[in-house]
Amino acid sequence: MRAKWLFIIPLTIFSLATIALTKQDNLWIKAVKEEYGERASKRVNAWRELISELDNKTEKEQLVSINQFFNQLYFVDDIKLWGEKDYWATPLEFLGSNAGDCEDFTIAKYFSLLELGVSDKKLRLIYLKALELNQFHMVLAYYPTPSSVPLILDNIDKEIKPATERTDLLPIYSFNGQHLWLMKGKGNGQQAGKSSRLSLWNDLRARNKGLRLNHPIINYDE
Repeated sequence: MRAKWLFIIPLTIFSLATIALTKQDNLWIKAVKEEYGERASKRVNAWRELISELDNKTEKEQLVSINQFFNQLYFVDDIKLWGEKDYWATPLEFLGSNAGDCEDFTIAKYFSLLELGVSDKKLRLIYLKALELNQFHMVLAYYPTPSSVPLILDNIDKEIKPATERTDLLPIYSFNGQHLWLMKGKGNGQQAGKSSRLSLWNDLRARNKGLRLNHPIINYDE
């Protein structure tokens, strides 16, 4: 299945149409500018404009646009960027630094689609093994219906594809805002409790709600 919807907006370029941002949008832009600088604030501005433009689009259009938008950022390991072995950044931290690892790409896409009205029941963050790279990885899965083969949003293979075409991925567990599943072989997995069992997820959600920003160790603006 090949993606046919192209609604990408460059991170540092504003759309031709003037889009009225909300008070909350402007607060986020100001906070990122103070913490990360002018170019970082333009990335947040472009993100907020994209969210506004996608508000009345179909979910397929939203998936493609959000996937493309965040896949423009740099991939950098947590230890190099944050000085921690494993750190899950908020979308504002990710855009502020202009870089992150696979979890950060996935998390930013997840929260953006939730904001656009995509049901949490249709989304799962999947932790897995990328077999060709022989490393652990995270992607976002979108289930059009509960029994559907999910579509995979990834920063390695940037084209959205059905999970059946991603034979290079071996799922381990998945979660969304409510639940946690153990993924063994094919299928949707076995429910294993609430996602609140994941300490990194709890920490991320607390920071995302409070909008606290960390000082970046490295800013990947060119």
